[in-house]
Parts: sequence; structure tokens; C-alpha cells
Amino acid sequence: MAEFVKRMNLNGGERVIDLGGTPEFWADCPVPLDITVMNLPGFNAPKQTAKNITLCEGDACGTGFADQSFDIAFSNSVIEHVGDESKQQQMAHEARRLAPAYWVQTPSIWFPIEAHNHMPFWWFYPARLQQHFIRNWRKKLPEWTKMVETTRVLLRSSLRRLFPDGEIWTERKFGFPKSYVLYKRPPGHQASGLRQPLFEGRQ
Repeated sequence: MAEFVKRMNLNGGERVIDLGGTPEFWADCPVPLDITVMNLPGFNAPKQTAKNITLCEGDACGTGFADQSFDIAFSNSVIEHVGDESKQQQMAHEARRLAPAYWVQTPSIWFPIEAHNHMPFWWFYPARLQQHFIRNWRKKLPEWTKMVETTRVLLRSSLRRLFPDGEIWTERKFGFPKSYVLYKRPPGHQASGLRQPLFEGRQ
């Protein structure tokens, strides 16, 4: 959240659509924003939310909102869950269509612990070994296992192709790339206090 506020240099009052998010995510946002949280039907149960948050149901790959309806399109760990490459392209296009600025985060394949199933170096297991674990998981946690099976983590090079007009920030933990954020600032919003280059070495 701190990096989002700093790198986007928010002034307050920006209209943000959170694709695939939850209202709880925004609880510690220090800047007053006008937030629309969209998720799949039934995901965000009706409840009391902050007055600056609107809940709606829809598909991140095709929201139904008009072009440039918001100031910022935001997404946190969603694009790896929408489906195959064509669906990921649709979501990237939707984020860039909805607003002149965006912030899209997704986990890195290179982090030692996989973000969804917490297995070490999961993406480098042979397919047969992955399927062995998945068969066992499916017996106890079928819905969760379906999520793991359909997760498609993107490489940094793929993200560059999906968001050619954006900059990349690599979030690191213990020296490893933990996640990537593709972002483009709102028009007229300049960077403030950045201490590292926005474009880093290849991952």
C-alpha cells in the first residue's frame, strides 16, 4: 500500500477500480480514494463497508464499464487466476481501457516459496510430481486445488508485452523477487522520493 501511494503520487480523491479485490484490502490506505471493488458473483458478500467503497460483481476480463471510467485500474494477485494467455491479455487490455493509469501486481515465479500453495520451488517440479501433490490435495480441498491447478504465473517478459506503456517495480524479500508490479501513473502525477531505478535488470 505504501509503495502504491508513493509511486502513483496520489493526491486523494482518485477514482479507483479494484479488479478482483476485497474491501478489507483498502482498510489501511492513508489517502482518501473513491474505490469500486469488483469481484466474481458471491465473492464479496454484502456487508457494511467504508463510505468511499462501492462493491459490484463482474469479470475482470470484461467489466462492462465505459472507457476511461476511472482514474486508476488496480489489481493485486489476480491476473494469474483469470485463465489462459488469451484471458490474461483480455484482463490487461481491460485495465488499460478502464483508466489512464494502472497498478497490476502478480507473484514472481522466481520466489522460493510459491505464493498460492506454499510449496518450495513449485514451478520447477516435473509435471508428474506436481500431479501427485494435486491428486492428494483434491481429496481434501477440491476448491482450493482447482485454484492451484488453474493458476498461471507470468514471467516478467510476458508482463512487459501485456503492459508495454508501463513501468515495472520488483518487490523483493530476502533478496529474491517476490512479485512484480506493472504501473502507469495518472497524467500529471510525478514520481516522489523514489530511490531505485524503475526499470531493473532482467529477471
